[in-house]
Amino acid sequence: MPAEIEQIWDDIRADIRRETPDFKFHIWIEPLELAGVRDRTLYVRAPDHIRTSVADRYLPLLRDAAGRHFDKRAVVQVVGSSWTPPAEEPERAAPAPRSERPPGQLNPKYTFQQFVIGEGNRFAHAAALAVAELPAQAYNPLFLHGPPGLGKTHLLHAIGNYVSCYGAGLRVRYSTLDEFTKAFVDALRERRTSDFNDDFRTADVVLVDDVQFLAGRAKTREEFFHTFNALLDSGRQLVISSDRSPEELPDVERRLSERFRSGLVVELEPPATPVRRAILAKRSAVDDLGVPAEALAEIATHVDSSVRALEGALIRVVAYASMKEVQPTPELVRHVLRRMGAETIADARSISEIVDATVQEFGVDRRALLSKSRRRDITTARQVAMYLARELTEHNYTDIGRGIGDRDHTTAINAVKRVKAALLTDPAMRASVENLRHRLGRRA
Repeated sequence: MPAEIEQIWDDIRADIRRETPDFKFHIWIEPLELAGVRDRTLYVRAPDHIRTSVADRYLPLLRDAAGRHFDKRAVVQVVGSSWTPPAEEPERAAPAPRSERPPGQLNPKYTFQQFVIGEGNRFAHAAALAVAELPAQAYNPLFLHGPPGLGKTHLLHAIGNYVSCYGAGLRVRYSTLDEFTKAFVDALRERRTSDFNDDFRTADVVLVDDVQFLAGRAKTREEFFHTFNALLDSGRQLVISSDRSPEELPDVERRLSERFRSGLVVELEPPATPVRRAILAKRSAVDDLGVPAEALAEIATHVDSSVRALEGALIRVVAYASMKEVQPTPELVRHVLRRMGAETIADARSISEIVDATVQEFGVDRRALLSKSRRRDITTARQVAMYLARELTEHNYTDIGRGIGDRDHTTAINAVKRVKAALLTDPAMRASVENLRHRLGRRA
């Protein structure tokens, strides 16, 4: 696929993104891929379970965007997952999926106005707003920590968006730790470390997400330490997020941990029920979902771990109701949540619960499962726990590896592959996994 066609598809998606509420975009547009191009026709691949709905509801929107960015007389065809490009035009196959938000770009929807304040995040919100209003004068560095899905990333983007709007020309640099690492490695390989330093060290406000992933990256830790010092010594603002406190970060030198603690360290905690209801009500109103208050209250009652878990549940309820063409009700919410495994979805505690259930099923010691032991029964139990964490939660492989024995993401990926293979040939393994699914409240 020529690069210009890839860019056209990106422009079409971005255009629709601006015109479509978050949840509708996530449910109906985000899964779409450009499958091929011929003359003035764009072939858009949709998963089979939403293909008809996309064609019925969003084809005019797709055509309009294609007309603006591809051809005024563009034709759009929504095709199924098994569709392949015509044999005579193999070079026009689909491009590889691309990230919706380029690295380093702020999400304009993450603002202080959209952040719902409760007891568990009030201090973090106040500190973040103070930093945004007075960069490098209020709290520097600001270190936000707490379990996944509580709003740390939202606050980092909110700071960046505020400074970009009201900071009188101050330059903001947002980066995840993974993006920081990649930029550093690329700079080393291409011998342009001065460009890397200029990129990060000359920004007025630097926002770094997920610094817990410094563990195991010695060269990145060293560079991050020097970047950290350079920013503070030159009077620039640094804001950091992590799923652990500075004291709990694994494999981080004392000097770096002390630097993290030299400013203000603030913990975010899971939202209480009234706050969860308020979060859902705001999302429903902003995205014009029209979900009744009693249905939102039902979600808030059953999903109590994080904002991300709440939003994940709301997406599924709205999608299910839309496909069934019914109004969301408390009964429908309970039905959808039961199908999803109820409270286990995206629950920051669910990995621990899965570990507890797994050690009971396999009769092994919990500490042994989380240790470096390679004893066969321990390894099998550990791999099953990782498999179920991937199946029953929305944690990524990195979170699962960290949560089960502090291992890296490749270990978790390999564990899932091994268990999948064993389920095809090993009746004992199938029985154990099925028992655990029942115990954890979800059928296959």
